[in-house]
Amino acid sequence: MEHHYNLKATWEGNKGEGTKNVRAYDRSHTVTIAGKPQLFLTTDNAAVGDKNKLNPEDLLVTSVSSCHMLSYLYVCALEGIVITSYEDNATGTMIEHKKGGGNFKEVILNPVFTVAEESMKQRAIELHHKAHEICYIANSVNFEVKCNPIALVT
Repeated sequence: MEHHYNLKATWEGNKGEGTKNVRAYDRSHTVTIAGKPQLFLTTDNAAVGDKNKLNPEDLLVTSVSSCHMLSYLYVCALEGIVITSYEDNATGTMIEHKKGGGNFKEVILNPVFTVAEESMKQRAIELHHKAHEICYIANSVNFEVKCNPIALVT
C-alpha cells in the first residue's frame, strides 16, 4: 500500500534582485498543505535565516520524534500498557561539510513517560524497540536514531 503526500512550497524571498548573490535574497518560504495550517520556514543558517521561523532541520527532528511517539503509543495500546503522559526532549546532530552541504549524524529521543501501574513499567520501556521498528520516519532516514526512555509511574 502506498501513501501519498502533497504540498506546495512557495519562496517569498525575492528582495528585488532575485538570487543575484547569496546576500540578495531572503530564505523565507511557506509550505501549504490543503486543509492544514501553513508552515512559515527559513534556513538554519544564522547569517541569513530568521531564528523565529522553523527550518527543515527542525522539521526533520520533529518528524522522527513525533513518528516514534505515535508508534509507541500505538504499540502500548495494543499490549494493554497504559501510558498517561509522554514528553520527548529530542536532539539532532548535523555535520556541515567544508566543501558544502552536510548530513545528520543522529537523532536522540529522550522520552519521559508515565505508566498507570508499576507492573507496566518494564514492558513499557521495552516497547520503545518495537515502536522504532514500525516507525515510518525512522525507517526512512540514513542516520542513527537512538532512544533513551525514562518511565515514571502515576
